[in-house]
Amino acid sequence: MRKRIIAGNWKMYKTMDEAKNFVEEVKDRLPESDRVDAVICPPSLYLSALVESTEGTPLKMGAQTMHDVDEGAFTGEISPKMLAELNVPFVILGHSERRQYFNETDEAVNRKVVAAFSKGLTPIICVGESLDEREAGKTVETVAVQVQKAFEGINAEQAKDAIIAYEPIWAIGTGKTATAQDANDVCGEIRAEIGKLYDDETASAIRIQYGGSVKPGNIGELLSMEHVDGALVGGASLEPASFLEMIGVAAND
Repeated sequence: MRKRIIAGNWKMYKTMDEAKNFVEEVKDRLPESDRVDAVICPPSLYLSALVESTEGTPLKMGAQTMHDVDEGAFTGEISPKMLAELNVPFVILGHSERRQYFNETDEAVNRKVVAAFSKGLTPIICVGESLDEREAGKTVETVAVQVQKAFEGINAEQAKDAIIAYEPIWAIGTGKTATAQDANDVCGEIRAEIGKLYDDETASAIRIQYGGSVKPGNIGELLSMEHVDGALVGGASLEPASFLEMIGVAAND
């Protein structure tokens, strides 16, 4: 059975004190379980302090993005080398907000995926279709191309360790969510695409999350699906109680 992963993407929310208080409230209340990875992706300013405060606990940190080179004249960016030095294990790459607001292309995402693996980071690679693409029946085509381009130059052993987050753009922060069956169908198509790129073993091993208005009320149904191995959670990850509830479902369901 694939290990589940619940990752909270805090985006541009919380002060340092709020972040520290969240971690203090959560880190010792997480279930000791080998069934789920519990991950928080805070603003990059907080990573060093939160990695230190969660050392030895089940709560792990992830970055929300990174550049694809180790150093250089890139004002405001953070590099894979920096994240590795901080012992940050996960990094979200290609989130739709990065693609939409910061002009990240499929090619840029691929460079970041390659860079992440070069520094021992586990990428959470986001893919997903717009509402127009969905209504035009292009969901599978759009997502397949994003997967193909993201994994260029990545070998099978690396791919097994990657995480793919299927996030339909129309469901992010809107209160709308794909049905559990819809999510499972697309996650299944993603798994099949990995099988085409590599082999059945790799397709079976890779973890695929769903993201898009995930909350305690729907996490159980989503995780009951064959191809959904976890969730990339936005707003519902900002409150300790809801985050803990989702982890509890993932660990025990």
